[in-house]
Amino acid sequence: MFKIGYRTIKTAVGAVLSIMIAQLFQLENFASAGILTILCIKPTKRKSLKAAMDRFVACFIALLLASLFFELISYHPIVIGILLLVFIPATVKLTVQDGIVTASVIILHVYMAENITVSFILNEVFLIVIGLLVALLLNLYMPSLDKKLLHIRDEVELHISNILRSIANYLKINDEGLLANEITGLDQAIQRGKELAFKDYENRLLQEENLYFNYFIMREKQFHIIERVLPLLASFQFNTSQRIQVAEFIRDLSEHVHSGNTAHHFLYKLYRLKHSFDQMELPKTREELQEHAALLNFVREMEQYLQIKSHFKGLYDTKTDSKKETSG
Repeated sequence: MFKIGYRTIKTAVGAVLSIMIAQLFQLENFASAGILTILCIKPTKRKSLKAAMDRFVACFIALLLASLFFELISYHPIVIGILLLVFIPATVKLTVQDGIVTASVIILHVYMAENITVSFILNEVFLIVIGLLVALLLNLYMPSLDKKLLHIRDEVELHISNILRSIANYLKINDEGLLANEITGLDQAIQRGKELAFKDYENRLLQEENLYFNYFIMREKQFHIIERVLPLLASFQFNTSQRIQVAEFIRDLSEHVHSGNTAHHFLYKLYRLKHSFDQMELPKTREELQEHAALLNFVREMEQYLQIKSHFKGLYDTKTDSKKETSG
């Protein structure tokens, strides 16, 4: 069974309202108001506002040019072609080309009228205003995407937590776990989150910063670091004390993955961990030295992972209505 979305409902309601209002004012070509509304109902508020502005400008250019061309030359089909040769490049130059189709309706109204009067011009202006205004008023309502965004956020953080836990298990007991599924799931969740966050931003006309989008971009950068460190795991062969310490650190980090606004706590712990490595005895064999170097490289990557998070402002936790202070 097909599903009727809210945008479809708004389009249907908007077309009916526009036509009814135009009929109420006894306007000629009243159905055109409905066409204008249908063309201006967009998925987001910003796109709807842009569509309305483009069509408003394009329609008035079309009304002006059509009046001049038809009155000065002739009401002939060839003149329509000549007019379009001027009108279309003009709309492209003004970056309002999305209004070409709508404005073409106005051009045809002028052509069929065969006589330009003040009442005719006012009739066309009222049609434009009614069609665009109804669309804008209807598009003031957009369903909140917060729940969906927070659900994807939780999904992303669960994947990251599971990946970090698997890394910790590998470092401790060489257990590879189900990393492949988690990596794929994390990548897909981040992409869905970015798309939805951008749509949410498009619905917030007065909001300059896209916090949700920034959050998913931050997670994407962390995801790339995770992808880089995974091949390093194959370099670890010896269960050294350093490797166990790193495993404990990663396990602790996996239990604190959330959208809080700072990772300074774990950066400090990592600094202490690196300092303790400097105090330990140097590797004695070439293999141990190579593994030690790989482990230090792994730690540096995780430091960058945490630094990326430390620059993020944080999202509000819906359960506590506050921002968490430590996170991964």
